[in-house]
Amino acid sequence: MNLQFVVAFCLFTAIPTVGYAQQGQPPMPPPPPTLAEVQKVVAMINADRAKVQIYCQLAKLNEQMEAAYQKKDDKTLEALGAQADPLAQKLGPEYAKMMEGLTQVDGNSPLGKQISAALDTLDRQCK
Repeated sequence: MNLQFVVAFCLFTAIPTVGYAQQGQPPMPPPPPTLAEVQKVVAMINADRAKVQIYCQLAKLNEQMEAAYQKKDDKTLEALGAQADPLAQKLGPEYAKMMEGLTQVDGNSPLGKQISAALDTLDRQCK
């Protein structure tokens, strides 16, 4: 999975966080996932064909979200995010926790590259 997906997905998931910040509650950054946690989530998705299809639908939405982000089209980005959220929820809380934590991982670090390689096994099933 590329860093663009993480950025686009996290942009959408950050919208509720803004509400908490406006209420005076500082949001706590999620801890970065370990490689073992990512591998567990990948294995969980790989074991369920329906979840693989959902993951691939999210990947397609990601491409559209990335294009909207590049065009600074917030309205489209929000609409696509609204479509992505229920799909991400179907992948389970482990997936959501992992995605939130990926904002804390440098994609160019050794851990970031290992995580990207683990997620690439899912991406290859979507082609």
